[in-house]
Amino acid sequence: MQVHFWGVRGSIAVSGPDFQRTGGSTACLELRCGDPDAAAAGTPGSRDQGHRIVLDAGTGLRALGDHLGYRPVELTIVFSHVHWDHIQGFPFFQPAFHPDSRLTLVGARRPAGGVAEALRAQMQPPRFPVTLDRIPARLEFRDLAPGEVLRDGPFEVRAAELSHPDGVLGIRVTAGGRSVVYATDHEHGASADRRDGLHRPLVALARDVDLLVHDAQYTPAEYAGEGGPPRKGWGHSTWQEAVAAARAAGAGRLALFHHDPRRSDDQVAVIEAQARHELPGAFAAREGLPVAV
Repeated sequence: MQVHFWGVRGSIAVSGPDFQRTGGSTACLELRCGDPDAAAAGTPGSRDQGHRIVLDAGTGLRALGDHLGYRPVELTIVFSHVHWDHIQGFPFFQPAFHPDSRLTLVGARRPAGGVAEALRAQMQPPRFPVTLDRIPARLEFRDLAPGEVLRDGPFEVRAAELSHPDGVLGIRVTAGGRSVVYATDHEHGASADRRDGLHRPLVALARDVDLLVHDAQYTPAEYAGEGGPPRKGWGHSTWQEAVAAARAAGAGRLALFHHDPRRSDDQVAVIEAQARHELPGAFAAREGLPVAV
């Protein structure tokens, strides 16, 4: 299995010279088994057509859509939650505008609705000129409850409820005996279900995972409100908590994710070095980075 980071930024997309190495697009991960691009191109000898699944549809989804191009795809997108930085890429996803595409859109059902309601509201004038019902691809919406298992080709997807305003799913994807846990937009300190300062359901979800992708938006000083507003209750973790969670779960590797929109490339590199000193193999997720799992 291979992970490709198409968007790694949190809260809002950014651009400029201070963000070029890390990237400025918001959350989007692609997980691949085999070579789905070779299959689509009809490469001789590609008996294993390959499969892909996508986690979240932040602005990074636009770049994935440009990579795929205007052609039909069958694809599942699993949404951790539907805050704007995790859904804004969908209206710009090229394959969604091909009438032969089939997209399965999966997420939790909340009191305010599910993925369909969030996308419909986002794409409603005067916020956006193209409404959801004008998307020509065939769209199927599925609810995913904590503890439920979703199977999509070679992928097995399991979710757990994490700690974030309006709710968020932690997502574990397993394929070919390898596993990835995606734990974005999570705050250990705001959870009532903690042990040793860590959210127990997250640690359980990530037990012995090969790669843990963990929210690391804040430094401890930022979280405490030094030099700015206190961030407690905003739904995000510090990089130290990400390291502690990876260590407690016995994760093989840790990717620091959901970088603060004010965090420059140099600042990301400093945090990465500090995390790697605490946990060898830890790294900062960067836009365009492929990681073999």
